[in-house]
Order: sequence, then C-alpha cells, then structure tokens
Amino acid sequence: MSLAKRLASQSSAIFAARIVGSGIIFLVQAAIARYWGAAVLGNYLLIVAIANLIMVFMPLGFQTIGTYFVSEYRAKKDAKMLKKFIWRAYSHIGIMSIIVVVLILPISSFFDSIANIISIYWMPISLLAFAIAIIYLNSAILVGLKRPFVAFLTEALFRPLMLVASFILALVVFSQSNALLTMLWLMSVSFMLLAILQFFVVISSLAKIDDEVAPRDSEVKRWWRFAAPWVLIVLATDFFFDIDLIILAGFLQPQELAIFGVSAKIFTLAAFGVVAVYAVVVPDIFEAEANNDREGFLQKIGEANLVAAGLSLILLIGIAIMGKFALSIFGEEFTQGLWPLVIMCSALLVRSIFGPASLVLSIYDRPYASLPAVFGGIASLVALNYLLVPVYGLMGAAIAALVSITIWSIAQWYVALKIAKVDVSIVSALRKKNSKLAKI
Repeated sequence: MSLAKRLASQSSAIFAARIVGSGIIFLVQAAIARYWGAAVLGNYLLIVAIANLIMVFMPLGFQTIGTYFVSEYRAKKDAKMLKKFIWRAYSHIGIMSIIVVVLILPISSFFDSIANIISIYWMPISLLAFAIAIIYLNSAILVGLKRPFVAFLTEALFRPLMLVASFILALVVFSQSNALLTMLWLMSVSFMLLAILQFFVVISSLAKIDDEVAPRDSEVKRWWRFAAPWVLIVLATDFFFDIDLIILAGFLQPQELAIFGVSAKIFTLAAFGVVAVYAVVVPDIFEAEANNDREGFLQKIGEANLVAAGLSLILLIGIAIMGKFALSIFGEEFTQGLWPLVIMCSALLVRSIFGPASLVLSIYDRPYASLPAVFGGIASLVALNYLLVPVYGLMGAAIAALVSITIWSIAQWYVALKIAKVDVSIVSALRKKNSKLAKI
C-alpha cells in the first residue's frame, strides 16, 4: 500500500473515531444549552478553554516535542535515552501542577474577564488541566511509538464518554443548585482515571523497545531548545480558539460567546481530520530524516500535504452544507454562527496549502525560527478582535481568526523556505506530481 493510501485509510479511521466522540460531545454541549441555558454553556466553554491553556504549560513543552524525540529514539533503538526523556516530561507536569494550584487565583485577578469564573471553579480547573496534560503527553509518546490508534482513541472516544457520564450524573443524580460545578468535578476525576490507564499502556509499550545504543549523557539542552518554542507554537495553533475565547470574553455576552465557542468546536473537529493525516506520517518523516533519506523525507511531506488539502476542501464543503443543522441542535439562536463557522473553516485549507513548516524547522534544528510568525499571528488576532468584534460581532471574530491564521501560515512557510531550503507548500507537491506525469 502506498503512503498516500495508508495516510488516507488510517487518518480516515482515526477521524471517524473522532467524529463519533465529537458527536457525543456535541450532544452534551447541546444538552447543557437546552437544560441549563446558553449562558451556562458559554461559561463551560470558557472554563474548558482556561483548563486547556493551563494544560499546555504544565509539561513545559515536552508534550509538544514528545512524538519527535520518541520517534527518533525508537528509530535509533536508544531505549535508555527514550526513558530519560519520558520521565523528565512527566516530572514537569507534577511540579507545574503544584505551582498552578498555588498561583492560579492570584494570577487570575489580573484578568477581569475571567477572574470571577476562576475564583468559583479554580480547583476542578486545576485538576482538569493536570489530567488533560497527562493524556496529551501519553498520546504524544504513543504516536511516536507507532501506536496512533491507542493515542487518539483516548481523546476521540473515551474522554467524550467520560464527559457524557459526568453530565448525566450531574443532571440526574446530584443537586441542581450548582450543576456545572458538580459536572466539572466529575469530569476532572474521570479524566484523571483515564490518564492513569493510558499511562500504563505507555509503560507496557516502552518495555518492547529494543536497546542497541550504549549509555550516554542525556540531551537535556537539546530537549529544551525544541520544547521552549514548541510550547508557544502549539499554544498558538492547536489552542488558538481557546486563546480567542478568552480574548472574546471581554467583548461578547455569554450567549454570543457560546455561539462562537460551539462554532470553534466544530472547526476543531474538522481540524483534527487534518492533524490525523500528519500524525500518521510523522514517525515516517522523522525516520526518513534520521536515515538521511532526503528524497523520502520530501515525498512523505508532499503526499501528506495533498491528502490534508483534499480533506480540508471536503470538510469545508460539508460544513457549508450541514453546518446550520449542526448548530440548530443547540438552539435556533445558534444558527447565526453558520457563516462565521464557514469563514473559520476556510483557515484549514490555508494551513494545508502552506504545509507543516514548523515541523520542518524543528527537524532542521531551527524551532525558534517559527516564533516570529506565531507572535505575528497572535498579535494580529488581538488587534483585529479589538477592531472588528465591537462593530461586526461574530462575523468580525471569524474574520479576525481567518486573517491571523493566514498571516502566520504564510510567514512560517516563507521562513522554512529561506532557512531550511524546503518548500513545504502544496504547490511543491503538485509540481512534483506533474513532473512525474510528464515523464510517463
């Protein structure tokens, strides 16, 4: 089976699992809006966004580079270095979780738009962030160990099942006086149990790794050189809309925030389809580079880009057709988020067209080169939200998101082209395809 076909089949299977899980999440969020009101849903989405952003910092960036180094050490059969890297990553989460519990309330006082939310829910937020951080680190490691299904099934299916169980218990069994707080506590505890179970899968997988490299000094400096910039890169990409929600909390009413948050969640689901494409091929890309297989390296990136771009276009068309129905499940007022959602999802095609530039820069040991583009994208998001949202509301927020994603995608592609001398855009992949066809 060719790489392109394998990518399409495996990423489709992962994406299908995510669709099922996201369907469960959507039903729970719709139920929150129906039973407890759109304002409570807006608060819930804001709380989850806060927990996600805290979670990103807990491993100090090591979850963002976990797949990279685990893939490298697995390919080199360096089990000792692999274990050193993994245990250091878990220790970061433990240390940072203590710091978060101590500092979350004092720090939140500087942010008026979220200070009240954190003061009420700070303990379940902290535990939720800790559990999700462990799950994300576990998943990054398992992808590097070529177990992407185990990694993504936890996020795609098991977490949603825990979520629906927490909602039902909060709704039916416990008192309704503070249903959201009860639900958050149940979510936090169940996610923690899930993280522990997944951790044991990681341990069992490590035991199967061959060890053919003599003991050597750890590569701590190299790890930090990659981790520090990557935590900011992932924060601004994977959790872009969590940042956006917190910014918009100062501009939109809770009901409007809920509409934008639901639209953002649909975008995130669609984006996962693209992420799944690259997740399947990442270990092969790293292995090709480790073996100095330049041609194979470029071919794998090119084929991944083509599959990702094709999937992005299909998803965009599907959302334009079915988006209104999906939003109406939450209530008729949510359907006004359709065109903002379509605008946001156009960013998926933009990201696919310009390719995984930050990944290539890290492979070429230049991860910091991505930071100017990341900072430019976030700065443009903040500025455009201030300019557009007060005037155009939800449409202004969607346009601000699309423009900022386009800015950083183009900037990262250009930096990779100039520094790594690699064109990661779909244009390069199409040019090579046409060249091969011309020779036939």
